[in-house]
Amino acid sequence: MKSKAFLTLLILFLLSCKTEIKQTDSLLGCLPQNASFIIKINQLSNFRSELKNNTFLEKTNNFTLHKEIVNALDGFEYIKTDANCLLAFYEIGKDNYEFILVSDKGSDIFDISEANNKTVETLSYQDQNITKYSIEDYEVYSILRDNTIILGSSLMLMENIARTKSLTTVNPSLQKLYETSGPNKSATLFINLDEPSSLLSAQQDDDENDIKFFSDWISLDFSANSDNSNLNGVAVASDSTKNFINLFKGTNPLSNKTPTFAPLNAQAIVSYTFDDYQVFAKNQNTYLDRVKPIDTLFNTIEEVGIIYLNTEKVVLLNSFGTESLSEFLNEDKTSSTTYQGSEIISLKNNNLVVDGFDPLLKNFKSNFCTILENTFVFSEKREPLQTVISNFKSASSFSKAPVYTTATAAMANESSMLFISDASGVDHLSEEAFIPKLFNEIKKANFKDFAFAAQMVADTDFVHANFLASKIGQTVKTNSVTPLFTLELDTDLAIDPQFVKNHRTNKQEIVVQDQNNFLYLISTDGKVLWKKQLNGRIQGRIEQVDIYKNGRLQLAFCTNNQFLIIDRNGEDVPPFTKTFEGGNLNPLAVFDYEGKKDYRFLVTQGEKVYMYNNKAEIVSGFTYTRANSPIIASPKHFRVSNKDYLVFQLEDKTLKILHRSGGDRIKVSQKIDFSENEVFLYKNKFSVTNKKGVLHQIDLKGKLTSTNFNLNKDHGMYATSKTLVFMDDNVLSIRGKKVELDLGVYSKPKIFYIYDKIYVSVTDIQNQKIFLFDSQAKPISNFPVFGNSLIDLIDTNNDKKLELVAKDQENSIIVYKMN
Repeated sequence: MKSKAFLTLLILFLLSCKTEIKQTDSLLGCLPQNASFIIKINQLSNFRSELKNNTFLEKTNNFTLHKEIVNALDGFEYIKTDANCLLAFYEIGKDNYEFILVSDKGSDIFDISEANNKTVETLSYQDQNITKYSIEDYEVYSILRDNTIILGSSLMLMENIARTKSLTTVNPSLQKLYETSGPNKSATLFINLDEPSSLLSAQQDDDENDIKFFSDWISLDFSANSDNSNLNGVAVASDSTKNFINLFKGTNPLSNKTPTFAPLNAQAIVSYTFDDYQVFAKNQNTYLDRVKPIDTLFNTIEEVGIIYLNTEKVVLLNSFGTESLSEFLNEDKTSSTTYQGSEIISLKNNNLVVDGFDPLLKNFKSNFCTILENTFVFSEKREPLQTVISNFKSASSFSKAPVYTTATAAMANESSMLFISDASGVDHLSEEAFIPKLFNEIKKANFKDFAFAAQMVADTDFVHANFLASKIGQTVKTNSVTPLFTLELDTDLAIDPQFVKNHRTNKQEIVVQDQNNFLYLISTDGKVLWKKQLNGRIQGRIEQVDIYKNGRLQLAFCTNNQFLIIDRNGEDVPPFTKTFEGGNLNPLAVFDYEGKKDYRFLVTQGEKVYMYNNKAEIVSGFTYTRANSPIIASPKHFRVSNKDYLVFQLEDKTLKILHRSGGDRIKVSQKIDFSENEVFLYKNKFSVTNKKGVLHQIDLKGKLTSTNFNLNKDHGMYATSKTLVFMDDNVLSIRGKKVELDLGVYSKPKIFYIYDKIYVSVTDIQNQKIFLFDSQAKPISNFPVFGNSLIDLIDTNNDKKLELVAKDQENSIIVYKMN
């Protein structure tokens, strides 16, 4: 059985909960057989209140199934009783559900005295009187037998009852469940899953493992408040039928470990446990109707887990002893790599897990495997394993997620089967499990604030069942840093990844280029949206512009020999594809003097300067078209007191500071042996270091001052208007406050100013650690994290929580979320 069966029960138990439950043998006997489902109502007014005030059920108001049931129950406002009632639904024609209500407290429970436009008439059928009530366009029928009243929305059903002079035979399983149902709950739901017209089965796509094979009968006590809906009960199955719950017969439930290995941002998890694999394997052979020797390979396995991570599945086999399976996998491996200290092996037999644990698993290829503690972790692609490893090593597990802590608050500590999901997981699984109409309705309902859970606990001859939909009432622990995903490119990275804005969604995406000069656009859930072949490597940072001033953003950059602008679909924007003979271009500089999107694009090649406007035309009024010496970095633009300053660093150690038209605005007479760092505007002074670690600053009047910080030649520098940062060997200095880090090879520092807070980042390339500090040189909690390049940092989805992207392995990127 796939996890969709859990989802089927989980979602539809709430859709079904539109009315009532509780009674005696005689009430069950009054019902026609083959009901789609039956509700025993213990207290009608309480049940109505729970349904009316439940937030989750409100979101199902537009479901076709919800509307059909509600329409059938239009006249229920006229039912006045505190007595026990039985409500049964029957499928009369495709997707048409009619009800029968039985109560043993007299004929006056249906009171239409205050209704307008009503008529009452008596119909005679086979010596039995049937009363017909018409209220506006709604019709309901009643039959009185002794002190028992039977109400129904279908005349055909009522005529069937009239023809039956004695009580119908009650299914023994139903009778037993009925007798053990909770009298203190407002209602109990009984479903015959073996019945083809079962409401749940009718909502699923056809599949050999669908809900009808789960059990024979299931009964569920209903309770709800404004934020929670809960169904708790039992499921039973005979030994002679093919039922999923019998897979766990004779085994004991265990504590589920899958949540501790699942990443914090997983959409859903499913876990199956058993304390004796041999017993499970015998049950499995019976379920699959096969004769197969029981393999000892999985003897130590006691849990099978499934993690739903974005669009990928990861499968866990938790073991109390790894030796035999480890040996088998080593013999089966074709190659291996190491990621954050864990070996990832490629396997020849990619059907190993499905073959071993059908029907718990379907449609999964175990191409890759790693071992974490005593747990074997399998995936179809390498990247999901890397995400699992990253989260596991940083202790960012699903067990700490709000959706998990909310869902498990009402669950038993040990389970034979456990399913927990957020709204995105429900969307994904319902697409697999349900008929398209119901899936589309679930998709539109917007359950983003809800946790969903289903739990089964095996007992001697039945299983305990618990289903929950609850508003998430907790938040992720503050200051946690969670790996969201890793993504492997076709070859090694050529540039560091960076975020770019999607103008359609107002959210961020990722751009990166590989060594084969393919440029990738990647969504923040790890999907490659497109890749584009370029003829060279991108120089410096990619800029975003709006050349048509219509809110649609483009990507602008230079490769070694081209200046390009492309749109968000990866298409060239004509006429911005310009090729420069001889190549050796610097990174593109983009100036927007007035903030009106009248861009100036500066392409510099050796001594040559090309300034283009929004139409890709050379700006004729700009006179600085050739420098006296090759330009060694991308030009910079600064605006101070409504004056523009264009800054160029030349190979002959000259610093040129120009105005808009290209003439000198400030003359710098002193030569500066520039370090590898950019020019910054710090405290209204143009600030740059030389190779001896001296900081040179030129004020707006041209006065030059020098401060010797005694930095090494390979030092890093970054500055904003008020913050100056140096990285010198393993010493980071932020506003004069020094932090000594472990010995390593460090990148240049980088400053981010986001939501009125300064973040300073530096990466130890040698040891693959990303560090993040605040403006007071205090480390941000839960850093360092694993990474291999300078980072980009931004709020990708406008939730006031930051994400960062960096190079992971040589051919992959990694994205983290800061909570």
